[in-house]
Amino acid sequence: MSNKDLLFEKVTLGSTSIDNRVGLAPMTRTSATPDGYATEQMVSYYTSFARGGFGLIITEGIYPDDQYSQGYLNQPGIVYEEQVKAWKKVVDSVRRAGARIFAQLMHAGALSQGNRFVNETIAPSSVQPKGEQMEFYGGKGPFSIPREVTKEDITEVIKGFVNAAKKAKTAGFDGVEIHGANGYLLDQFLTDYTNHRTDEYGGSAENRVRLLVEVSKAVREAVGQDFTVGIRISQGKVNDYTHKWQGKDKDAEIIFGQLGQAGLDFIHVTEYEAWQPAFPEGEGTTATDSAFGDGGSSMARLAKTYSNLPVIANGHLEDPAKAREIIEKGEADVITLGKGALANHDWVQKVKNGERLAEFQPEKVLSPNAKIKEFETEGFE
Repeated sequence: MSNKDLLFEKVTLGSTSIDNRVGLAPMTRTSATPDGYATEQMVSYYTSFARGGFGLIITEGIYPDDQYSQGYLNQPGIVYEEQVKAWKKVVDSVRRAGARIFAQLMHAGALSQGNRFVNETIAPSSVQPKGEQMEFYGGKGPFSIPREVTKEDITEVIKGFVNAAKKAKTAGFDGVEIHGANGYLLDQFLTDYTNHRTDEYGGSAENRVRLLVEVSKAVREAVGQDFTVGIRISQGKVNDYTHKWQGKDKDAEIIFGQLGQAGLDFIHVTEYEAWQPAFPEGEGTTATDSAFGDGGSSMARLAKTYSNLPVIANGHLEDPAKAREIIEKGEADVITLGKGALANHDWVQKVKNGERLAEFQPEKVLSPNAKIKEFETEGFE
Protein backbone atom coordinates (compact mmCIF):
# COMPACT_ATOMS: atom_id res chain seq x y z
CA MET A 1 0.00 0.00 0.00
CA SER A 2 1.36 3.45 -0.91
CA ASN A 3 1.69 6.31 1.55
CA LYS A 4 -1.01 8.22 -0.29
CA ASP A 5 -3.37 5.25 -0.05
CA LEU A 6 -2.85 5.11 3.71
CA LEU A 7 -3.76 8.77 4.20
CA PHE A 8 -6.85 8.47 2.04
CA GLU A 9 -8.13 5.04 3.00
CA LYS A 10 -11.42 4.57 4.82
CA VAL A 11 -11.46 4.62 8.63
CA THR A 12 -14.08 3.95 11.27
CA LEU A 13 -14.62 5.96 14.44
CA GLY A 14 -17.23 4.28 16.60
CA SER A 15 -20.26 3.72 14.41
CA THR A 16 -19.10 6.24 11.80
CA SER A 17 -17.38 5.15 8.59
CA ILE A 18 -15.31 7.94 7.04
CA ASP A 19 -14.04 7.96 3.45
CA ASN A 20 -10.53 9.14 4.37
CA ARG A 21 -8.36 10.09 7.34
CA VAL A 22 -8.54 13.86 6.86
CA GLY A 23 -10.88 16.05 8.88
CA LEU A 24 -11.67 19.71 9.37
CA ALA A 25 -10.57 20.92 12.81
CA PRO A 26 -13.12 22.74 14.96
CA MET A 27 -12.53 26.51 14.86
CA THR A 28 -14.43 29.37 16.46
CA ARG A 29 -16.55 31.19 13.90
CA THR A 30 -19.04 33.53 15.66
CA SER A 31 -21.06 33.53 12.46
CA ALA A 32 -24.39 32.37 13.87
CA THR A 33 -27.33 34.68 14.52
CA PRO A 34 -27.50 36.54 17.86
CA ASP A 35 -30.01 33.87 18.94
CA GLY A 36 -27.53 31.09 18.20
CA TYR A 37 -29.00 29.73 14.97
CA ALA A 38 -26.77 28.26 12.27
CA THR A 39 -27.06 30.33 9.10
CA GLU A 40 -27.17 29.65 5.36
CA GLN A 41 -23.63 31.02 5.22
CA MET A 42 -22.58 28.30 7.65
CA VAL A 43 -24.31 25.69 5.47
CA SER A 44 -22.22 26.86 2.52
CA TYR A 45 -19.03 27.13 4.58
CA TYR A 46 -19.07 23.62 6.05
CA THR A 47 -20.29 22.06 2.81
CA SER A 48 -17.36 23.58 0.90
CA PHE A 49 -14.92 21.40 2.85
CA ALA A 50 -17.02 18.29 2.20
CA ARG A 51 -17.02 19.06 -1.51
CA GLY A 52 -13.27 19.57 -1.31
CA GLY A 53 -12.81 15.98 -0.15
CA PHE A 54 -12.58 16.21 3.64
CA GLY A 55 -13.96 12.96 5.02
CA LEU A 56 -14.86 14.38 8.43
CA ILE A 57 -16.15 17.79 9.47
CA ILE A 58 -16.03 18.82 13.14
CA THR A 59 -18.05 21.94 13.86
CA GLU A 60 -17.05 24.98 15.83
CA GLY A 61 -17.84 24.80 19.55
CA ILE A 62 -21.61 24.78 20.12
CA TYR A 63 -23.00 25.89 23.48
CA PRO A 64 -25.06 23.10 25.06
CA ASP A 65 -27.27 24.96 27.56
CA ASP A 66 -28.97 28.30 28.17
CA GLN A 67 -27.13 28.93 31.42
CA TYR A 68 -23.35 29.39 31.68
CA SER A 69 -21.96 27.56 28.65
CA GLN A 70 -22.01 30.23 25.94
CA GLY A 71 -18.55 31.68 25.35
CA TYR A 72 -18.99 34.19 22.53
CA LEU A 73 -21.73 36.37 21.10
CA ASN A 74 -23.03 34.98 17.80
CA GLN A 75 -21.85 31.51 18.79
CA PRO A 76 -24.23 28.76 17.68
CA GLY A 77 -26.16 26.74 20.22
CA ILE A 78 -28.06 23.47 20.23
CA VAL A 79 -30.43 24.05 23.12
CA TYR A 80 -33.77 24.76 21.44
CA GLU A 81 -35.66 22.93 18.73
CA GLU A 82 -35.29 25.84 16.30
CA GLN A 83 -31.51 25.63 16.75
CA VAL A 84 -31.69 21.90 16.03
CA LYS A 85 -33.62 22.61 12.81
CA ALA A 86 -31.01 25.16 11.75
CA TRP A 87 -28.18 22.68 12.32
CA LYS A 88 -30.09 20.01 10.38
CA LYS A 89 -29.67 22.12 7.23
CA VAL A 90 -25.89 22.11 7.78
CA VAL A 91 -25.81 18.38 8.48
CA ASP A 92 -27.95 17.41 5.49
CA SER A 93 -25.86 19.52 3.12
CA VAL A 94 -22.54 18.16 4.38
CA ARG A 95 -23.72 14.59 4.20
CA ARG A 96 -25.08 15.06 0.67
CA ALA A 97 -21.59 16.25 -0.28
CA GLY A 98 -20.15 12.95 0.95
CA ALA A 99 -18.63 13.81 4.35
CA ARG A 100 -19.51 12.88 7.91
CA ILE A 101 -20.03 15.58 10.54
CA PHE A 102 -19.60 15.72 14.32
CA ALA A 103 -20.96 18.46 16.58
CA GLN A 104 -18.45 19.82 19.06
CA LEU A 105 -20.15 20.59 22.38
CA MET A 106 -18.42 23.34 24.35
CA HIS A 107 -18.91 24.88 27.78
CA ALA A 108 -16.75 28.01 28.04
CA GLY A 109 -16.72 28.27 31.83
CA ALA A 110 -14.47 31.06 33.08
CA LEU A 111 -13.35 31.97 29.54
CA SER A 112 -16.82 33.13 28.52
CA GLN A 113 -16.70 36.65 27.14
CA GLY A 114 -20.16 36.86 25.63
CA ASN A 115 -23.21 35.14 27.13
CA ARG A 116 -26.74 36.37 26.42
CA PHE A 117 -28.23 34.31 29.25
CA VAL A 118 -26.26 35.28 32.37
CA ASN A 119 -23.85 37.99 33.51
CA GLU A 120 -21.47 35.86 35.56
CA THR A 121 -19.10 33.01 34.74
CA ILE A 122 -18.44 29.73 36.53
CA ALA A 123 -15.37 27.57 37.03
CA PRO A 124 -14.12 24.77 39.26
CA SER A 125 -12.59 27.44 41.52
CA SER A 126 -12.83 31.20 41.81
CA VAL A 127 -9.59 31.83 39.92
CA GLN A 128 -9.31 34.65 37.40
CA PRO A 129 -8.14 33.29 34.03
CA LYS A 130 -4.76 34.31 32.69
CA GLY A 131 -4.47 36.86 29.92
CA GLU A 132 -7.19 39.03 28.47
CA GLN A 133 -10.35 38.49 26.49
CA MET A 134 -10.00 38.24 22.73
CA GLU A 135 -11.06 41.49 21.07
CA PHE A 136 -11.30 39.64 17.77
CA TYR A 137 -14.31 37.82 19.24
CA GLY A 138 -15.87 40.86 20.88
CA GLY A 139 -14.18 40.74 24.28
CA LYS A 140 -12.07 43.38 25.97
CA GLY A 141 -9.91 43.56 29.07
CA PRO A 142 -9.26 40.95 31.76
CA PHE A 143 -11.55 37.99 32.21
CA SER A 144 -13.97 38.29 35.11
CA ILE A 145 -13.43 36.32 38.29
CA PRO A 146 -15.68 33.26 38.05
CA ARG A 147 -17.96 31.83 40.71
CA GLU A 148 -16.89 28.43 42.04
CA VAL A 149 -19.39 25.79 40.95
CA THR A 150 -21.46 23.85 43.44
CA LYS A 151 -22.28 20.17 43.16
CA GLU A 152 -25.69 21.25 41.84
CA ASP A 153 -23.96 23.30 39.14
CA ILE A 154 -21.88 20.28 38.16
CA THR A 155 -25.05 18.22 37.78
CA GLU A 156 -26.49 20.92 35.52
CA VAL A 157 -23.32 21.01 33.42
CA ILE A 158 -23.52 17.26 32.83
CA LYS A 159 -27.21 17.53 32.03
CA GLY A 160 -26.47 20.24 29.47
CA PHE A 161 -23.94 18.08 27.62
CA VAL A 162 -26.37 15.13 27.67
CA ASN A 163 -29.32 17.11 26.35
CA ALA A 164 -27.18 18.71 23.64
CA ALA A 165 -25.83 15.33 22.53
CA LYS A 166 -29.35 13.97 22.20
CA LYS A 167 -30.36 17.02 20.17
CA ALA A 168 -27.30 16.59 17.95
CA LYS A 169 -28.39 13.04 17.25
CA THR A 170 -31.88 14.31 16.41
CA ALA A 171 -30.36 16.86 14.02
CA GLY A 172 -28.67 14.03 12.12
CA PHE A 173 -25.08 14.54 13.20
CA ASP A 174 -22.95 11.41 12.96
CA GLY A 175 -21.51 12.01 16.41
CA VAL A 176 -20.40 14.54 18.99
CA GLU A 177 -17.05 15.71 20.25
CA ILE A 178 -17.02 16.81 23.90
CA HIS A 179 -14.77 19.86 24.23
CA GLY A 180 -12.36 19.02 27.04
CA ALA A 181 -9.51 21.18 25.74
CA ASN A 182 -8.13 24.67 25.16
CA GLY A 183 -8.89 26.15 28.57
CA TYR A 184 -12.68 25.87 28.57
CA LEU A 185 -14.69 24.52 31.50
CA LEU A 186 -13.80 20.82 31.38
CA ASP A 187 -10.14 21.70 30.84
CA GLN A 188 -10.38 24.12 33.78
CA PHE A 189 -11.21 21.11 35.95
CA LEU A 190 -8.30 19.21 34.43
CA THR A 191 -5.78 22.02 34.95
CA ASP A 192 -4.00 22.23 38.30
CA TYR A 193 -3.75 26.02 38.58
CA THR A 194 -7.42 26.66 37.75
CA ASN A 195 -8.73 23.86 39.98
CA HIS A 196 -8.18 24.41 43.70
CA ARG A 197 -11.03 22.21 44.83
CA THR A 198 -10.65 19.95 47.84
CA ASP A 199 -13.54 17.60 47.03
CA GLU A 200 -13.58 14.63 44.67
CA TYR A 201 -13.18 16.94 41.65
CA GLY A 202 -9.90 18.51 42.73
CA GLY A 203 -6.37 17.68 43.80
CA SER A 204 -5.03 14.55 42.11
CA ALA A 205 -5.12 13.98 38.37
CA GLU A 206 -7.61 11.17 39.01
CA ASN A 207 -9.95 13.70 40.62
CA ARG A 208 -9.36 16.49 38.11
CA VAL A 209 -10.29 14.25 35.18
CA ARG A 210 -13.41 13.00 36.99
CA LEU A 211 -15.87 15.47 35.43
CA LEU A 212 -14.61 14.74 31.93
CA VAL A 213 -15.18 11.04 32.57
CA GLU A 214 -18.63 11.63 34.06
CA VAL A 215 -19.71 13.77 31.11
CA SER A 216 -18.40 11.16 28.67
CA LYS A 217 -20.20 8.30 30.39
CA ALA A 218 -23.44 10.24 30.72
CA VAL A 219 -23.42 11.24 27.05
CA ARG A 220 -22.69 7.67 25.97
CA GLU A 221 -25.56 6.33 28.05
CA ALA A 222 -27.92 8.95 26.65
CA VAL A 223 -27.19 8.46 22.95
CA GLY A 224 -26.59 4.72 22.83
CA GLN A 225 -23.94 2.75 21.00
CA ASP A 226 -25.02 3.72 17.47
CA PHE A 227 -23.78 7.30 17.79
CA THR A 228 -20.11 8.26 17.83
CA VAL A 229 -18.81 10.06 20.93
CA GLY A 230 -15.33 11.49 21.38
CA ILE A 231 -13.49 14.09 23.40
CA ARG A 232 -10.91 16.76 22.61
CA ILE A 233 -7.88 17.15 24.90
CA SER A 234 -4.99 19.61 24.91
CA GLN A 235 -2.32 20.98 27.18
CA GLY A 236 -2.27 24.51 25.75
CA LYS A 237 -5.16 26.92 26.07
CA VAL A 238 -6.48 29.89 24.15
CA ASN A 239 -5.25 32.07 27.03
CA ASP A 240 -2.13 30.03 27.91
CA TYR A 241 -0.59 28.52 24.79
CA THR A 242 2.50 27.02 26.43
CA HIS A 243 0.94 25.18 29.36
CA LYS A 244 2.21 21.65 30.03
CA TRP A 245 0.83 19.07 32.42
CA GLN A 246 2.81 19.22 35.63
CA GLY A 247 2.77 15.46 36.09
CA LYS A 248 3.92 14.89 32.52
CA ASP A 249 3.76 11.22 31.51
CA LYS A 250 2.11 10.17 34.76
CA ASP A 251 -0.69 12.67 34.17
CA ALA A 252 -1.03 11.41 30.60
CA GLU A 253 -1.31 7.83 31.81
CA ILE A 254 -4.03 8.75 34.30
CA ILE A 255 -5.98 11.12 32.07
CA PHE A 256 -5.95 9.04 28.91
CA GLY A 257 -6.33 5.82 30.85
CA GLN A 258 -9.47 7.07 32.59
CA LEU A 259 -10.93 8.44 29.35
CA GLY A 260 -10.23 5.12 27.68
CA GLN A 261 -12.69 3.51 30.10
CA ALA A 262 -15.40 6.17 29.74
CA GLY A 263 -17.31 4.77 26.76
CA LEU A 264 -15.67 7.04 24.19
CA ASP A 265 -14.98 6.16 20.55
CA PHE A 266 -12.01 8.48 20.01
CA ILE A 267 -9.74 11.09 21.56
CA HIS A 268 -8.85 14.22 19.59
CA VAL A 269 -5.57 15.75 20.76
CA THR A 270 -4.26 19.13 19.70
CA GLU A 271 -0.76 20.54 20.13
CA TYR A 272 1.01 23.41 18.37
CA GLU A 273 2.95 20.85 16.32
CA ALA A 274 1.34 17.43 16.60
CA TRP A 275 4.50 15.42 15.95
CA GLN A 276 6.63 17.05 18.66
CA PRO A 277 7.23 15.42 22.07
CA ALA A 278 4.47 16.31 24.49
CA PHE A 279 7.04 17.14 27.16
CA PRO A 280 10.25 18.96 26.13
CA GLU A 281 13.78 17.63 26.54
CA GLY A 282 12.62 14.02 26.54
CA GLU A 283 10.73 14.46 29.80
CA GLY A 284 7.89 12.10 30.46
CA THR A 285 9.02 9.29 28.20
CA THR A 286 6.91 6.18 28.00
CA ALA A 287 7.63 2.52 27.66
CA THR A 288 6.75 2.82 23.97
CA ASP A 289 9.51 5.35 23.30
CA SER A 290 12.32 2.83 23.15
CA ALA A 291 10.38 0.81 20.59
CA PHE A 292 10.09 3.89 18.38
CA GLY A 293 13.70 4.89 19.00
CA ASP A 294 13.17 8.39 20.36
CA GLY A 295 13.20 10.25 23.63
CA GLY A 296 9.71 11.67 23.92
CA SER A 297 6.20 10.73 22.86
CA SER A 298 3.81 13.03 21.09
CA MET A 299 0.45 13.68 22.71
CA ALA A 300 -1.13 11.57 20.00
CA ARG A 301 1.05 8.59 20.85
CA LEU A 302 0.44 9.04 24.58
CA ALA A 303 -3.31 9.16 23.98
CA LYS A 304 -3.24 6.00 21.87
CA THR A 305 -0.89 4.15 24.23
CA TYR A 306 -2.86 4.81 27.40
CA SER A 307 -6.46 4.94 26.13
CA ASN A 308 -6.34 2.16 23.52
CA LEU A 309 -8.77 4.26 21.51
CA PRO A 310 -8.58 5.68 17.98
CA VAL A 311 -6.85 9.06 18.02
CA ILE A 312 -7.36 12.21 15.96
CA ALA A 313 -4.26 14.44 15.83
CA ASN A 314 -4.24 18.19 15.22
CA GLY A 315 -1.46 20.73 14.98
CA HIS A 316 0.19 22.15 11.84
CA LEU A 317 -0.27 18.99 9.80
CA GLU A 318 -1.10 20.82 6.56
CA ASP A 319 2.14 19.48 5.04
CA PRO A 320 1.01 16.15 3.49
CA ALA A 321 4.31 14.53 4.47
CA LYS A 322 3.71 15.37 8.14
CA ALA A 323 0.10 14.22 7.92
CA ARG A 324 1.11 10.90 6.40
CA GLU A 325 3.96 10.34 8.83
CA ILE A 326 1.90 10.62 12.01
CA ILE A 327 -0.57 8.07 10.59
CA GLU A 328 2.11 5.74 9.24
CA LYS A 329 3.83 5.67 12.63
CA GLY A 330 0.58 4.51 14.19
CA GLU A 331 0.27 7.57 16.41
CA ALA A 332 -3.02 8.75 14.93
CA ASP A 333 -5.90 7.33 12.93
CA VAL A 334 -7.18 10.65 11.59
CA ILE A 335 -5.64 14.12 11.23
CA THR A 336 -7.50 17.43 11.33
CA LEU A 337 -6.51 20.67 9.67
CA GLY A 338 -7.18 24.26 10.69
CA LYS A 339 -5.24 26.89 8.79
CA GLY A 340 -4.32 24.43 6.05
CA ALA A 341 -8.01 23.78 5.49
CA LEU A 342 -8.91 27.47 5.52
CA ALA A 343 -6.30 28.08 2.84
CA ASN A 344 -7.39 25.01 0.88
CA HIS A 345 -11.02 24.00 1.26
CA ASP A 346 -10.09 21.35 -1.32
CA TRP A 347 -6.89 20.19 0.46
CA VAL A 348 -7.82 16.54 0.02
CA GLN A 349 -8.45 16.81 -3.70
CA LYS A 350 -5.30 18.86 -4.25
CA VAL A 351 -3.09 16.40 -2.39
CA LYS A 352 -4.64 13.44 -4.18
CA ASN A 353 -3.95 15.11 -7.52
CA GLY A 354 -0.46 16.31 -6.62
CA GLU A 355 -1.50 19.96 -6.96
CA ARG A 356 0.21 22.84 -5.21
CA LEU A 357 -1.34 23.92 -1.91
CA ALA A 358 -2.10 27.57 -1.24
CA GLU A 359 -0.42 29.28 1.71
CA PHE A 360 -2.58 30.48 4.58
CA GLN A 361 -3.18 34.23 4.30
CA PRO A 362 -4.62 35.55 7.56
CA GLU A 363 -5.67 38.87 6.08
CA LYS A 364 -8.20 37.02 3.93
CA VAL A 365 -9.74 35.20 6.88
CA LEU A 366 -8.98 37.32 9.92
CA SER A 367 -10.06 40.75 8.71
CA PRO A 368 -12.38 42.69 11.06
CA ASN A 369 -15.18 42.42 8.52
CA ALA A 370 -14.85 38.70 7.95
CA LYS A 371 -18.01 36.79 8.75
CA ILE A 372 -16.16 33.50 9.01
CA LYS A 373 -13.31 33.85 11.47
CA GLU A 374 -10.42 31.71 12.65
CA PHE A 375 -8.37 31.97 15.82
CA GLU A 376 -4.70 32.69 15.29
CA THR A 377 -3.37 29.41 16.70
CA GLU A 378 -3.79 26.23 14.69
CA GLY A 379 -6.79 24.20 15.72
CA PHE A 380 -7.44 26.19 18.89
CA GLU A 381 -11.06 26.83 19.66
